[in-house]
Amino acid sequence: MPKKIIFDCERMKYGNTGLFQYCLQLGNRLSRYADQSEEELLFYTPSGSGKLFGAGARHIAQTGLHKLRMPSLKDYALWHATYQESHYLPFRDKRIPVVLTVHDLNYLYDDSKATWKKERFLRRLQKLVDRANAIICVSEHSRSDLGFYCDTRHKEVHTIYNGTNILQQPALEKNSYKPKRPFIFSLGSITRKKNFHTLLPLVDKDKDMELVIAGRKEDPSYCDHILDTAQRMGIQENINLIGQVNEREKSWYYNNCYAFAFPSVAEGFGLPVAEAMSVGKPLFLSDKAALPEIGGNVAFYFRDFSGSLMQETFAAGMRRYQQFDMQHEIIQKGKEYCWEQAAKEYWNIYRSLY
Repeated sequence: MPKKIIFDCERMKYGNTGLFQYCLQLGNRLSRYADQSEEELLFYTPSGSGKLFGAGARHIAQTGLHKLRMPSLKDYALWHATYQESHYLPFRDKRIPVVLTVHDLNYLYDDSKATWKKERFLRRLQKLVDRANAIICVSEHSRSDLGFYCDTRHKEVHTIYNGTNILQQPALEKNSYKPKRPFIFSLGSITRKKNFHTLLPLVDKDKDMELVIAGRKEDPSYCDHILDTAQRMGIQENINLIGQVNEREKSWYYNNCYAFAFPSVAEGFGLPVAEAMSVGKPLFLSDKAALPEIGGNVAFYFRDFSGSLMQETFAAGMRRYQQFDMQHEIIQKGKEYCWEQAAKEYWNIYRSLY
């Protein structure tokens, strides 16, 4: 009888997020590398997500009631919890091995969170670490953070990098925003840890340039701060917070931007960086968290967020990018982040547990 493995996709209820893409991309690749005679992969999915894994995929329907009592799992060989704050694990049935993926501990670096909330986060994470039979981090940075803040009980902690999403055929929709000038592109939930406001001096230096930021406006007060600052600087016409975009729109912005900039100070991996690599765009990143690990020597780094130094970094980086024709080098670096390779490594860990 085939071994049944459950891949937790509960976080796919939030579309257009990094966790949505992680579950979608990895889940589809895991299906390809299952031994069909010995293994069966099932998806634990919220309503409406099932078709994303193909017509033949099998599912367990996720419901909030499972926080209190999980369905019977006596016939299953392994549960993969894909999120470090998950409430959906077989805590009671210790017979079922659990693989836990830890993406980041960014919650601890959010100054807007109260100390007691951070302590609650750590207690929750420790509970999941205690239940896990194997732990996977998406970067060495996340692995280091986990080892510092949690007791892993001498369990082996693996690092498996995420892959690069294959960008769809680029196309804007009828109502999509189309930049009027060359533009710097950035992408992510609009929150303070993403540090988007630090990019405004790049446009102030060159008013023939636009800054286009796509992503869910998660923190309205921070969105207002960005726009108010732009108005005080007299560059409000050059700044566009365009909200969430679909995959075709996102691909268009990546393919047509002048450069990609990502000054985030809290990233466990940084999927937008790998996506920008896939089309060879100039990469301007903060030197914080996992970004230097992912960008390597093909990116340029903001080591200070003062306006003048960011302007200097950007100008010098663009000169180097153009002088050495770095597009091919960046694309090659991006190929190191491969969902197929990640899926094979995940299967190796799965198979070690049953």
